[in-house]
Amino acid sequence: MNIQFPVLNQLIHLNHAAVGPWPRVTADAVKEFADENLLSGSKNYLKWMDVETMLRKNLASLINASSDDEIALVKNTSEGLSFVAYGLPWESGENVVGIQQEFPSNRFVWDSLSSKGVEFRQLDLQTALDPEQALFDLCDNKTRLISVSAVQYYNGFKMDLIRIGQFCKDNNILFCVDAIQQIGALPFDVQAIHADFAIADGHKWMLAAEGLGLFYVRKQVMEKLQILQYGWHMVDKPGDYSAHSFELADSARRFECGSPNMLGIHAMNASIKLLLDAGLQKIGTRVIENSRFLIEQLTLINGVQVLSDSSEQRLSAIVTFRSDRVSNENLYQYLTENQILCAPRGGWCASVASLLYTERSA
Repeated sequence: MNIQFPVLNQLIHLNHAAVGPWPRVTADAVKEFADENLLSGSKNYLKWMDVETMLRKNLASLINASSDDEIALVKNTSEGLSFVAYGLPWESGENVVGIQQEFPSNRFVWDSLSSKGVEFRQLDLQTALDPEQALFDLCDNKTRLISVSAVQYYNGFKMDLIRIGQFCKDNNILFCVDAIQQIGALPFDVQAIHADFAIADGHKWMLAAEGLGLFYVRKQVMEKLQILQYGWHMVDKPGDYSAHSFELADSARRFECGSPNMLGIHAMNASIKLLLDAGLQKIGTRVIENSRFLIEQLTLINGVQVLSDSSEQRLSAIVTFRSDRVSNENLYQYLTENQILCAPRGGWCASVASLLYTERSA
């Protein structure tokens, strides 16, 4: 049971929505890469580049991108969102539609566009009876983009991305998805949801290291984004160091201006390969089973309230709860002291269902 996740021998890890644990294959890949550097330096750099290429292909498979040319490797979700927000040629009077309760990364960047005369319209998700329709109602002929998280970080509310994507397609609105709380935990298909952009850090459900993330850009909209950073790695011939002119790479690599994070690449590739080998559908089924089991058990405890929506359409890998009898701070401290790792979220104690290799008895 715990071959890939020996952390489970020490504690109950329910903190993937903050920082996920590394599987053994990922730790081994990092150790091997470190030893290789120690003993051989950069002698095998061409082999490292092959791992980089393999990672792009694996990430494309993970999200069903039409090509690995649509995959860029970025530092984090915030960087990818910034590429979209400041790469698009805005006109004063246009607007972006999003959600008031989003994680700051998916709010601050759009709010900052007010300096360009762009309005950020925010839906109060807690008062919306039909959240998707409420988003649509905020749109008009000046709406340029809708940006939402696939799964809300604080309560695990899963958005109907297919419905939103179809609306955007029908109304010529760009669709941007912060997918950090879904990719790796539940199946995620950029083509099925008509996403133009999708961004996710690797350190949560993708079980990789911090400092490397996925930036998906649909090929047909790639040219819409102005390039904000320049360097040797983003050009069509990155090995021609004596060139006096350049062409941008005809792929999402154009958003990677400098040297790649090879350590993070080796770590993430091992993690993504593990997820693909296990099967995203199988993982998603187990995760939802674990979430339902956790909700069932929590509702049996006197004084415990579950915030997460348990309906089939809305349930995700995140389960959020609190106690009427114990403060959130004391509850979090108690769980932590008893080797149950979770995260406090907005006055609630957020706990997340474990991944494929975690049994309920852990």
